[in-house]
Amino acid sequence: MKNPKVSIQTELGEIVLELFPAQAPITVANFLRYVDENRYQGATFYRTVRLDNQPQSPVKIEVIQGGLGMGYHSAKLPPIPLETTAQTGLRHLDGTVSMARLEPDSAQSEFFICIGDQPELDYGGKRNPDGQGFAAFGRVIEGMEVVHQIHQLPAGGDVPPVQGQWILQPVMLFSIKCV
Repeated sequence: MKNPKVSIQTELGEIVLELFPAQAPITVANFLRYVDENRYQGATFYRTVRLDNQPQSPVKIEVIQGGLGMGYHSAKLPPIPLETTAQTGLRHLDGTVSMARLEPDSAQSEFFICIGDQPELDYGGKRNPDGQGFAAFGRVIEGMEVVHQIHQLPAGGDVPPVQGQWILQPVMLFSIKCV
């Protein structure tokens, strides 16, 4: 099965993803539906999680998060089942793309990109109290310099109920399309 590639054009440059449908079919199908149906119009990278901005968390990670936001949005699809890293064999390594969630089977439109290896996001990791981890489904193949630039943007204000901070000037996603 061919691994689809997706281009994310941001105001800071392009990020190209390679997706893994053989390992994470439900998660990849969900993400591609958002892409194919233009549901990410108006989406941003709005959250950065760095070692210096999650003081309350005993388990620190480094990611940037984007999508339609954690609240209600009319373009959001119903939540999907969680495909854990124990099921897929994928891991949260540098450049991994994964779905954000608050509890199992609650992922919708929000995704994040790992900066450095993040084993605490895998199945059995301690970042999420339920130990189920997050659904890795792809990786960045071009544009990690853009990811690092977003990661270092000024941020402030906690993002309840998770750790990290809102990016003060969210980065617009001009287009997300298959290439």
